[in-house]
Amino acid sequence: MDPCPFVRFVIGNLALRFPPKSHLSSFSYYCKLKFKGFPTQFSDVSFLAAEIDAAAVESKVHGCFALNKADLEKQAEKSTKFSSLKIEIHRRSGRGSAGCGFVSGGKLVGCAVVQLDLKGILENMGKCVIQNGWVLLGGSDVKLHLNVRAEPDPRFVFLFDGEPECSPQVFQVNGNVKQPVFTCKFGFRNSGERILRSRSCLSEASTSARCFGNNEQQPSKERKGWSITIHDLSGSPVAAASMVTPFVPSPGTDRVSRSNPGAWLILRPGHGTWTPWGRLEAWSGGGSGDHLGYRFDLIPDGGIDAITLANSSIPTKTGGKCSIDITTGPTPMTSPNSSFDLSSGSGSGSDIGSTSGSGSWAHLLYRGFVMSSTVQGDGKCSKPEVEVGVQHVSCAEDAAAFVALAAAMDLSMDAIRPFSRKLRKELQQPDIE
Repeated sequence: MDPCPFVRFVIGNLALRFPPKSHLSSFSYYCKLKFKGFPTQFSDVSFLAAEIDAAAVESKVHGCFALNKADLEKQAEKSTKFSSLKIEIHRRSGRGSAGCGFVSGGKLVGCAVVQLDLKGILENMGKCVIQNGWVLLGGSDVKLHLNVRAEPDPRFVFLFDGEPECSPQVFQVNGNVKQPVFTCKFGFRNSGERILRSRSCLSEASTSARCFGNNEQQPSKERKGWSITIHDLSGSPVAAASMVTPFVPSPGTDRVSRSNPGAWLILRPGHGTWTPWGRLEAWSGGGSGDHLGYRFDLIPDGGIDAITLANSSIPTKTGGKCSIDITTGPTPMTSPNSSFDLSSGSGSGSDIGSTSGSGSWAHLLYRGFVMSSTVQGDGKCSKPEVEVGVQHVSCAEDAAAFVALAAAMDLSMDAIRPFSRKLRKELQQPDIE
């Protein structure tokens, strides 16, 4: 099945230019990027002296927004012809380069509004530069350099047919067409239900857990041993998520703190055993524990050195989307082993190549890492939807790792629930609850 068409709007090369002898150059600045229907994004913004040419502007991506074709069509209809992207420039309250964060403090310097001809962009679904160069910030005499462009960003979309703890099927989705590609199996690693199929698999997972500092002494009140295995349609396991550090309440509370998070290993099969592909940490965040905090690390070559790709949070009441979108960052090569080609002749993996000998982690490519999955709020029925950039998926095994990560994210929403509240029966184990 072909990937779904998406369009990415990229905002980059931001820089400020002040009038000669302006005192404003003694402050530091950041921007808020706003596009209707998306959370606000933040980024630092540098400035240039008046006499320096625009060629000195740093080539950097400050933010991006991605829409699938259906959402783009809806936006285009609602906004008749044009929609707008708003770039607000804020001055931090303290002088110098040491800022006080993106949200607190600071004064609005001015804003730039970029009009997006969504209908025109839809006509070709291809690359186009929307605006490039200097603009005057509204409400000020400060100039902003920017580059805003649209580019195709095809993605594979996968949908769980039920909650991960209910061992659902997973479908690949393209428009109204759904095709089953995986099945999930939830269980408890420390009971009769095993995600690992051999003693060597168990040894690999436990060794990896020790490498990351798993607790030796665990309180009796804990959530531990959850696991979920992703199988292809032939029944072979192609990925797994294993809870390697229990979720335990911090002393004097009934919540999992950021200083002692629970953790999952995302595993892929290789050379007759399971190899760590990524590590997900989760905790109860926010002032009143009203957010699921998470951090995801990629583990090159299954080693202990990790690359952090995401560190964010999702409201526990309303839920949201776990997003990893590194436009310029380390990215794994796709797997050299393949059971079937998901790209279906689309050519999506033709410029990626494959590795040999040492497996899928022989090299790192700096091509951007794109993945997102939905997480439902507290008490709501959860059927995660997963989006993966085509550059990461050349076969089912590649996609399965992202599906396992999405399942671990969803299950973490339950794992961080206050320990004063009971879990759903599917997640309960006699020696835990």
